[in-house]
Amino acid sequence: MFDDEEYPPPPPLPPFRHWMRHMATVPKGFLRYQVLELLNEKPLSGSEIISEIEKKTNGSWKPSPGSVYPLLAWLQDNGYIREVPSEESGIKRYTLTDKGKQLLEEQRKMRKQFHTGRKFFVPPLFGSLWLRIPPEEANDVREAFRRLFKAFFSLGMSLEEKFSEQALNETLKVLNETAKRLEEINKRLGEDK
Repeated sequence: MFDDEEYPPPPPLPPFRHWMRHMATVPKGFLRYQVLELLNEKPLSGSEIISEIEKKTNGSWKPSPGSVYPLLAWLQDNGYIREVPSEESGIKRYTLTDKGKQLLEEQRKMRKQFHTGRKFFVPPLFGSLWLRIPPEEANDVREAFRRLFKAFFSLGMSLEEKFSEQALNETLKVLNETAKRLEEINKRLGEDK
């Protein structure tokens, strides 16, 4: 059946930074808004848009061609952008149409209302609970989440670069203690019903 020859080891996993850059943490509509803003500044090609967004996010997110090019096609099909004549053959650059500028203004108003009304990104696990939390407390929760995610990702990158069994064990201890405390809060809430 099988001989005793050794099989090559599986390829190494991509580095932690790779996963962070490709996680689906981008809010819905963010890409469209960014593309509209960029094309409002100057005509750009799809690859230039990808590079500009990567620069604007300090390298933490680089949209894939599979998300940018279909979006450009949709925007063009719906009259929000148009292709501009190019000096360089083969490079398609796009600019906003008047209809696209109207869409951008609507997007800006929506973003402003969102930021004025709540001033925070809603972590998914709280769902509609955010509508019941007073804004002051919601800001505290948002800040706590921001610190937690930043600490978690920074620790992951540090462990990737310089692995330490002790640091990993300390991290597991903190995570298990935190999970236990959250489970206790949830249990008390269940008993209060």
